[in-house]
Amino acid sequence: MTYNDKVVRQFVVMTVIWGIVGMLVGVIIAAQLWLPALNFDLPWLTYSRLRPLHTNAVIFAFGGSALIGTSFYVVQRTCHVRLFAGGLASFVFWGWQLVILAAAISLPMGWTQGKEYAELEWPIDILITVVWVAYAIVFFGTVIKRRVSHIYVANWFYAAFIITIALLHIVNNLSLPITMTKSYPVYTGAVDAMVQWWYGHNAVGFFLTAGFLAMMYYFVPKQAEGPVYSYRLSIVHFWALISIYMWAGPHHLHYTALPDWVQSLGMVFSLILLAPSWGGMINGVMTLSGHWHKLRTDPVLKFMIVALSFYGMSTFEGPMMSIKTVNALSHYTDWTIGHVHSGALGWVAMMTIGSLYSLTPRLMGQKVMYSVKAVDAHFWIATIGIVLYIASMWIAGVMQGLMWRAFNDDGTLTYTFIETIAATKPYYVIRLLGGTLFLAGMFIMAWNTFKTLAQSKAPEFKAAEPAIWGEHA
Repeated sequence: MTYNDKVVRQFVVMTVIWGIVGMLVGVIIAAQLWLPALNFDLPWLTYSRLRPLHTNAVIFAFGGSALIGTSFYVVQRTCHVRLFAGGLASFVFWGWQLVILAAAISLPMGWTQGKEYAELEWPIDILITVVWVAYAIVFFGTVIKRRVSHIYVANWFYAAFIITIALLHIVNNLSLPITMTKSYPVYTGAVDAMVQWWYGHNAVGFFLTAGFLAMMYYFVPKQAEGPVYSYRLSIVHFWALISIYMWAGPHHLHYTALPDWVQSLGMVFSLILLAPSWGGMINGVMTLSGHWHKLRTDPVLKFMIVALSFYGMSTFEGPMMSIKTVNALSHYTDWTIGHVHSGALGWVAMMTIGSLYSLTPRLMGQKVMYSVKAVDAHFWIATIGIVLYIASMWIAGVMQGLMWRAFNDDGTLTYTFIETIAATKPYYVIRLLGGTLFLAGMFIMAWNTFKTLAQSKAPEFKAAEPAIWGEHA
């Protein structure tokens, strides 16, 4: 039996390339926050246009390519069949790259819906829908024709990610086109805000959490060379997570025109969400039981265990920040930026990098990457970069919140807004340094990945891999 790994290799290459592009734009806008003159008075280089380009590039180009590529790899090996509809799988790859290219052109031009993580205008949204339906057909077609009765839990998470993102994308992007580059949402006022943050938070919950948990449930046991710690916990974790996550979005809209009971409901579900999130984190960490000694020599496992640690930390921090009294201090400050990037860099990027370092040599019939030392160097550079980034933003955010809430005896504000910006600038320099280090690590990964892909020909025949879910499946 042969697996269709050509499309997987294509997604691996583009994941690394888009990671560099997206993080480079992130470094540029971090530098602009420190020195605004770095936009050179060019409209397409302003922060307001590059920021959505950064978020779309790292989430949908880097993260999306990683998710689609790894799902194609995992579903074949856990179902013991070749990928369904190979031609359609190729269309998914090229269609997704076209979506990314369209975003890279339209966002700097200022063609935007102005909705967080949903900025792309209606023609691109239609293309996304077509590509996503094709992706779903390939993935679920492969699951349907599987040679084993069991559906491994990673495929459950990939399936939830595919279905939910389709629902979110279609509902949130319902709009009335005016021209090819401009449309207006069918929702208005507070309803529009509620639908947007139902979408926005669940984009985090299903695009940036469920999909990467699927990666975790396959690649952590595979790299550790043992079964997942508790298969029963993985199933409980799955159903609890997808049942609760959908309700947490209103915590982005505390102290707004949204009805107070809806805000409180979002807060309550956010707090409940801590339990299934930590269930997944504990399951991943405990999968290394009996294998901890491998961390001394396997930098790929280091990426994965640090990713799980950041997942646990950010899924504790998020529910705490949803509490209204905490939110009153944290919201609209750089504390939120620190929280987002502890999840985005610490969890999503580190798990992606670890998974690709595990997957890439196997694609080429090798055991390890071209340079294990380079993988280890990448790990330490990236980890130091993350710590500098999020620690500076945490401190800056708390400082901003306290300065904004400081009042004189006569009720006037103690600090002007520009004074808070001046006080934040040193932390922006540290953030820029942290982001630059993380970007430098991606260049190391690019060199190592291309060397690994070039060092030998991929094996034509692949035996079905042994199950990684243990005897108690």
